[in-house]
Amino acid sequence: MKKAIEYVVPAIEIVDSRITDWRISFADTVADNGSSAFYVLGEQRMSLKDLDLYTCGMVLEVNGEIASLGAGAACLGHPLNAAAWLAQTMINRGQPLKAGQVILTGALGPMVDLQAGQQICAKISGLGQVSIEIQP
Repeated sequence: MKKAIEYVVPAIEIVDSRITDWRISFADTVADNGSSAFYVLGEQRMSLKDLDLYTCGMVLEVNGEIASLGAGAACLGHPLNAAAWLAQTMINRGQPLKAGQVILTGALGPMVDLQAGQQICAKISGLGQVSIEIQP
């Protein structure tokens, strides 16, 4: 798996749903595109040979205050487990992943409710950080 991954970057995924009050079933989640609104990727590219994703810690700050903490191990035991599952699932469906595609492996910590005007920064040890401002 590691040989197939050119590089990794820190990322923030913004989750949102079209389902009122988040009363959402699995079928709703599928119809809602996984409740994924958009994502932002950091610019610093790292090779997996230089990074241990299992032990890397994550701090998510909202307006400079810690809002969520986590680690690579929180993502299905290891972020590469999620990537391997996706790769195998796509092969089984006859649509293997292609070079250059972005894979978001999952959250390293609990989700945080965001509001317009907030500054968000995710810092991942050994990997760097990525920041965004939530626009109205």
